[in-house]
Amino acid sequence: MALVKFTNRYPSFFDRFFDSELFDWTSRNYSETNTTIPSVNIKESDDDFEVEMAAPGFTKNDFRVELNHDILTVSSEKKVENETREGQEFTKREFSYQSFCRSFTLPHTVDNQKISATYENGILKVLIPKKEEARTRPPRTIEIS
Repeated sequence: MALVKFTNRYPSFFDRFFDSELFDWTSRNYSETNTTIPSVNIKESDDDFEVEMAAPGFTKNDFRVELNHDILTVSSEKKVENETREGQEFTKREFSYQSFCRSFTLPHTVDNQKISATYENGILKVLIPKKEEARTRPPRTIEIS
């Protein structure tokens, strides 16, 4: 009987757990590039799609929402000002803001002219209505003549 070593092309949860240091809580354990990308929920109803993006600490002016052909792009770039006022002294300074960009390919069934966005309580919501002909309608009974 031969002993064969198999290698998994995709790292498992256990590989990642044992490869990272347990008590190292820096961002190294979460992202190889030391960047963060906001989490997204996408909801679909009969009338529209709703994209929710978790981005606390931002203002609505920090976002840029663009539509180019059928690609919806949400991006943000916050610049860190390393200004220290007179009389301020930092023992440690970790505040930093980074840029991100998320793109979504929209189906041809959406009404591109009626897309809207709001930002409230750390959540950016982009409402993408469907075209009238793409909306699901309730079943109807057809009379036989």
